[in-house]
Amino acid sequence: MSRLNASTIYLLISVMLVWAANGLCFTLLALRMSIEGFDTTDIGLVTTGYFFGQLLGAIFFGKIIERVGHVRAFAAFASLLSASVIGYVFYIDLLFWVCIRIVHGMCVAGLLMVVESWLNGSVSNKGRGRLLALYTIIQSVSMSMGQQLLNLEEPTSFILFAIASICFSLALLPLVLSRSVTVAEVVPSRLKLKELIKVSPLGVLGSMGSGALVSILIGLSPIYLENIGLSVSEIALFMSVIIFGGLIVQYIVGRASDIFDRRTIITAAVFLGGGLCLIMTLISSFNLWVLLGLITVYGGIAFAIYPLSVAHANDFLDPDDLVPASAGLIMAMALGATIGPLITTICMEYFGNTGFFSLSGVICFITGCFAIFRMTRRPAPDMSDQGPYILLSRTTPASVELDPRT
Repeated sequence: MSRLNASTIYLLISVMLVWAANGLCFTLLALRMSIEGFDTTDIGLVTTGYFFGQLLGAIFFGKIIERVGHVRAFAAFASLLSASVIGYVFYIDLLFWVCIRIVHGMCVAGLLMVVESWLNGSVSNKGRGRLLALYTIIQSVSMSMGQQLLNLEEPTSFILFAIASICFSLALLPLVLSRSVTVAEVVPSRLKLKELIKVSPLGVLGSMGSGALVSILIGLSPIYLENIGLSVSEIALFMSVIIFGGLIVQYIVGRASDIFDRRTIITAAVFLGGGLCLIMTLISSFNLWVLLGLITVYGGIAFAIYPLSVAHANDFLDPDDLVPASAGLIMAMALGATIGPLITTICMEYFGNTGFFSLSGVICFITGCFAIFRMTRRPAPDMSDQGPYILLSRTTPASVELDPRT
């Protein structure tokens, strides 16, 4: 095993630990807040805190990493994150948990920026596509496996929080023990939102919509599933299948976009997603496995909209603008992820369980209608000029340069 390969493997082990713990925290916190009697809107506020923290971390932590170095920054973020997870069970209070969740999101963004910029420097241009696909798959699989840790103990127990804290702490070891490599720039420059909208309005709207849909699905599904009477083990199964199955569905959708006009696939996908949301809103009772199948297909569509939007935007960009545009689209997605859960919990507060899919359905239908409108305003690129669909990480702007198209 070469030094380069060993370094990359160590970094990917850190990614596995971070995302397994992060996946556990998403579901565990939602269930614990429900048990503690938090209102649905309060749960949405805490969930939003994570994505707002990720947005802040992606904006500000790059300078910290550049100033103190990657390993020291990673150690600081991992230590603070490990401590914050334990803090959840020390003092149960809405404002305190919102603050911890913001710090949690900022630290996760910082950790991933270190890993992604390190990975950028550990791979040649020819290997970027394979490494990006592997990185994205590891994230999904690890997050899916993290759900199964819920079966070890009850959500009221300190043990599950301790397990998440331990995983975040252990994530530091592979990076510290890996051999140094040439580290890429942490944060690429970003196109401003106004410039992005001029270049690709559908790319921006699709990225924001995808951020909202995915954050709603990951952050609030445990509450919806608990409200319809599922046990903790069943919720863990649902969340695992949604995340892992969604990876397969989005790959199928993405490959179809390499054959047909990308906007046609986006339109078909979001209308299908909106239709599934409408069905799950109007029908109050499903067989367990039917519901699992519907949510998995919908989840795959939600996960696919962001890489489809990036691929669509790239079809109309000059080569020099690919990196700043892709970084800007990640920030647009983070903005959508910050808003989505809070509005959804307000809908759930007023309409009950039927409100869970209502906002998601509206987002899907608006995106589909806008895609149809854009098809009347600009012709599709020639198929020979259309770039490939690539599975993308939805993390920080530092992941952009892993994309071989950039």
